[in-house]
Amino acid sequence: MADLHGCRLGFALCGSFCNAARALQAAEACVRAGAELLPIVSEHFAEFRTRFGAPEAFLEPLAAMSSGGLIRSVQEAEPIGPKNLTDALVVCPCTGNLLGKLANGITDGTVPMAVKSHLRGGKPVILCISTNDGLAASARNIGDLLNRRHYYFVPFGQDDPQRKPASLVADYARVPDTVAAAMTGYQLQPLLI
Repeated sequence: MADLHGCRLGFALCGSFCNAARALQAAEACVRAGAELLPIVSEHFAEFRTRFGAPEAFLEPLAAMSSGGLIRSVQEAEPIGPKNLTDALVVCPCTGNLLGKLANGITDGTVPMAVKSHLRGGKPVILCISTNDGLAASARNIGDLLNRRHYYFVPFGQDDPQRKPASLVADYARVPDTVAAAMTGYQLQPLLI
């Protein structure tokens, strides 16, 4: 099991609502491994009621795991880097939309601002991808980010090759191990599962 004692971990969630419960389990696993959690949520994640539940069902458990509140706005996310609030930052789940924003330097919301602010200190960003177009439109963004310093990926693979051949999902159970590896500058292997 990963040892994350002493790690101030930003844990950002964005709009892959179907994976919100798995993301919460991954956050809990990081806390059990010793991480101090700083939860960050996208505007959509914090506001949209979906068939997977109301935002409160996810925000309240996140806040309870927090060591310093719940970041919900661009203004709250901007000081993450300047105030040195995090040692590592996980985006879980990381959607195709967010992959595109990160690959192209677009900072128009809470989660991309948190990533940008955190990266200014040259610290690891761990992406736990969940996207239906990972082997289609988002493939080039994944490739771009794989070639950038400070980005690490939770091992991922096709989740339903027959019905959704372009869809990719990370192994959420490996989030703590990926964070621990990234903290030492290592990409957890094998990357493709």
